[in-house]
Amino acid sequence: MNILIVEDDERIASLVRGGLEEHGYNVMVAYDGETGKKLVLQNDYDLIISDIILPKINGVDLCKQIRAAKPNTPVILLTALNTTDDIIEGFDAGADDYLTKPFDFRILLARVKALLNRNDRKPEPQNIFLKYADLELNNQTKTVVRGGTEITLTRREFNLLEYLLLNKERVLSKTELAENVWHTHFDNTSNFIDVYINYLRKKIDKDYEVKLIHTKPGMGFIFKMDL
Repeated sequence: MNILIVEDDERIASLVRGGLEEHGYNVMVAYDGETGKKLVLQNDYDLIISDIILPKINGVDLCKQIRAAKPNTPVILLTALNTTDDIIEGFDAGADDYLTKPFDFRILLARVKALLNRNDRKPEPQNIFLKYADLELNNQTKTVVRGGTEITLTRREFNLLEYLLLNKERVLSKTELAENVWHTHFDNTSNFIDVYINYLRKKIDKDYEVKLIHTKPGMGFIFKMDL
């Protein structure tokens, strides 16, 4: 497995590189975003770990460019910025996971293994069309229609809606959503899942009489025509 680390702090880069190499990974390091971008375009990596605050190209912009060039390569963002807005910005840029500094290397290693294992798994066959009430989702064309009107969603919003549809009329905890939609741990100090649920509600529920996304206080969310 080949991993690229993009980190301008040489001490952190050295510690992470040494730890990963001890577990059998081949590791390269770039100390700024521009060099990281060049390496991504020149080589194939199984995973990229990038700081957000970087010289030349910051980690969020780098992540967007990685997504454009290598859409299936998983990215973990390392950051000292841990507000909900910072986390959402990272996810919207295409990051698969994030880890706030300072971090325990064992946690980073667990995230690395989880993402690499996820990429190794063959995707389970899914229905191309999902329908509930007057909402239709096509996961081949990535389109969503409600009441005959097409609704534009971001990649994260689409994945969240798809998971809600696949598990309709069942209460879904924030932990389950974090693990299955974002493939990350749920940090109860962050409300990024609530933020994405609100984004989705505004697009698929706000202008319709029948609401589909409901909150179950203390438990999570349920996708259902009525409660």
